Amino acid sequence: MILVPGWLWRSGPVGRGVGAGLGVGALSAAFVLVEAGSWPAAAVVLVVLGPFYGIRVARRMGRLWPGGARLGRAERAAAVRATRRGEAVAGSGTASSVVGYAGALRRAAEEDRLRRWVVVLVTGLALALAVYDTLRGTTGELVASWLVVALCAADLVVWPRRRAWLLARAGRAEAAARRALDTDAAGGS
Repeated sequence: MILVPGWLWRSGPVGRGVGAGLGVGALSAAFVLVEAGSWPAAAVVLVVLGPFYGIRVARRMGRLWPGGARLGRAERAAAVRATRRGEAVAGSGTASSVVGYAGALRRAAEEDRLRRWVVVLVTGLALALAVYDTLRGTTGELVASWLVVALCAADLVVWPRRRAWLLARAGRAEAAARRALDTDAAGGS
């Protein structure tokens, strides 16, 4: 959910699933094409992995932020944009949506943190495979293997900082939204 770009929230669940699935499916298919040089294999990966991943992402997004389903496209996108940018919002409707989305981002980050050991394991295996492909594999296998190592390493090094930066912005937006809600509640009493 944290990796899903904010503009994708403008779509409904099907659009979010297609957007996320198409991106991951196309990237994975490109790796297969580079490694195996097979268009049919790349097409199978795109057709199988794309929908599988897209459905998983759309369901997770809906589970973590069920309040997003009750919003219109523009309202949902505005709440996501404000939260990701750390901006204050006007209006109690958008403010409550920012609070809900910020909470969903925190829950997603916590779930992802529990799975970090998988990324470490995959990175180690990818490194071992890349070394093997360097010694015994074809050029395509070598290139694909080292690209996977680079992506895994980036996930281990860059992503934690990016996640912390995003969560800090979401925290600022949530604090501002809570102040706006408190002000509205005090003014309405």
